Formats: sequence, C-alpha cells, structure tokens
Amino acid sequence: MTRRHTLDEPLEVDKFWRNRRHDAVVTSLATFEGKNIVSVRTFVMDKKSGKLVPTRKGLSILVLRLPELAKAINKALAKAQELGLLDGEAGE
Repeated sequence: MTRRHTLDEPLEVDKFWRNRRHDAVVTSLATFEGKNIVSVRTFVMDKKSGKLVPTRKGLSILVLRLPELAKAINKALAKAQELGLLDGEAGE
C-alpha cells in the first residue's frame, strides 16, 4: 500500500479579485485531519491588518473529487458560453 502525500501547510494555487472591496476567491490545497482537500473560498480584507482573511463562504472537498469538480466547472463554462452569458474570455 502506497502512503499518500500530505501537506505541512496550505498551498495557495490561485487567487482572483471578486469585487472592488478587495474580496478575493482563493483556491488552495491543504491537509485537514489527515485528508487532502481542495478549497475554493471567499477571503475578505481585514481593515485593521490589511490582510486577506478566510470566510465561511466556500467549498472544501477531498482532492480525490477534484477531477469531478473540474468536469462540472468546465460544463458550466461551456453552457455559459453557449447561452451567451460570457463575452469571450472575461466574465461579468
């Protein structure tokens, strides 16, 4: 049996700004309670420290489910393009 790799600390994979208030959507990989997870979470700017802090808003799932999530996101992207909800590459 092969031992799965774990992460000592969360690894930020991607981040994009959600709005002009400096809220961000952060995608990260982490190990939580011995299980590897992918997290897509809203972060807000803390007014006192000026740093992004995580909120409860978001999704965390086992990394094993990541291919299914990617497939679902790609389907949503294709459908949004088909329906004319996106202009080229940029979202609204």
